[in-house]
Amino acid sequence: MPRLTISTPVGPAVLELDPVPDARRLLVIGHGANGSIEAPDLLAVRAACLAAGISVARVIQPYRVAGKKAVPAPAILDQAWRAVIASLGRRKATAGLEFVYAGRSSGARVACRTAADGLTRPPAIGVVALAFPLHPPGRPDKSRLPELAGVGVPVLVVQGTNDAFGMPESAPGRRVEQVPGDHGLKRGTAAIGRLVAEWIDALPAPPR
Repeated sequence: MPRLTISTPVGPAVLELDPVPDARRLLVIGHGANGSIEAPDLLAVRAACLAAGISVARVIQPYRVAGKKAVPAPAILDQAWRAVIASLGRRKATAGLEFVYAGRSSGARVACRTAADGLTRPPAIGVVALAFPLHPPGRPDKSRLPELAGVGVPVLVVQGTNDAFGMPESAPGRRVEQVPGDHGLKRGTAAIGRLVAEWIDALPAPPR
C-alpha cells in the first residue's frame, strides 16, 4: 500500500492509499482527535471496502504527523482535508472516482463540514460518520447537530448505543445505525465494516 506525504497549507499530511483495480468509488477516512488510522473500526471498514471493490485512503492529519495531541481549530483541520482531497483528485490511481468522505469522531466532523462547504473538490457523493460526537459528554446543550444536518449528501452515522457523546436521530438523507458499545466502536467491528461497505456500494450515482 502506498504511503504518501501530502503538502497542505498547515503542514504535511500522510496518506495510506489502497487502490482497487477497476474501482468506481474511493472512501477517504480520517481518524479521531487523539486516535490513529489503525483504530479497530477504521481497519474493519478498510478491509470490508477493499473486499467490496472500493478503494480506500486513510488520512493522518498534519498535527498528528507532527506528534501533537492538541487538536487544532476546525478551520485548520478542514484546510488540510481539502488539500488531501484535491491531491487525490489529481492522482492517477484515484482521479475520476466517486469520493465518499468519512471519519471517526473528530474526523467525522471534518468529513461533514467539508462535504457541505462547497470548497472541497472532488465533492463527496456521501459521508460516513463513525461515532459522531453530537455533543461533549454531559453537555447536550452544546449540540453539533448542524454539522450533520447541513451536509447535503447522504450520510451514514454508526453510533455505539452507550456513546457518551450522544445519539443523533435519523432524518431524511441521514441513516443512523446503532451498534453495541461506546464511543470507541471496538465491538463487532467486522459487522460495522460490512455495514459501511454495503451502504457505500448502494449509494446512487451522482448526476452527470
